[in-house]
Amino acid sequence: MPFSLAIFDLDGTLVDSFPWFLRTINDVADRFGFRRVADEDVEGLRHASTREILSRLEVPVWKLPAIARYARRLKGEAASEISLFAGIDVMLRTLAENDVQLALVTSDSEANAKSKLGASAALFSHFDCAASVFGKPAKFRRVIRHAGVLPAEVISIGDEVRDIEAARAVGISCGAVSWGYAAPAALRALAPDYMFEDIRDIASTLCGGVGWISEA
Repeated sequence: MPFSLAIFDLDGTLVDSFPWFLRTINDVADRFGFRRVADEDVEGLRHASTREILSRLEVPVWKLPAIARYARRLKGEAASEISLFAGIDVMLRTLAENDVQLALVTSDSEANAKSKLGASAALFSHFDCAASVFGKPAKFRRVIRHAGVLPAEVISIGDEVRDIEAARAVGISCGAVSWGYAAPAALRALAPDYMFEDIRDIASTLCGGVGWISEA
């Protein structure tokens, strides 16, 4: 069905930050005193929920705000290492040119997000950033209110289990992408409304079968 508002996650959905995350996570672990991630742990964590990941890594919940602030700083410093997935810019432009409002809800800062999005940042009507680990539902509600649309006209698109959970908490459609942090099987197990295997599928689904806009 066509949608009036698409709320996107950033890391793992629009930008390819997972390689940076793998290079950085153990430095963060050492700094904040939780378990390091061994190479053999990665695939298991990709199949786990957010709460399971926090439990397995023994991350103290009270440290999450400080960890998030530190991670945002590191991501800002590493902006040149993190780029959009190929085709994201065209997909976003296709949505905007077919009257789909774009919103971004992310744990990253707005400054970092706009830096990573580059020219595509101008296509977004709404930014609600610095979301806590489980804080997306409140931000979704605020974006929907500001956009002036009904929940039935809204879809959230992300790459983690918590993105699906947040969408369902506020009664909007949820789409999951297969190229992000969480393993596709973990996302399919939650039966999202849409499972996107290809970036081009997002525009055709959200715009009701509209054709793909070329790079030209």
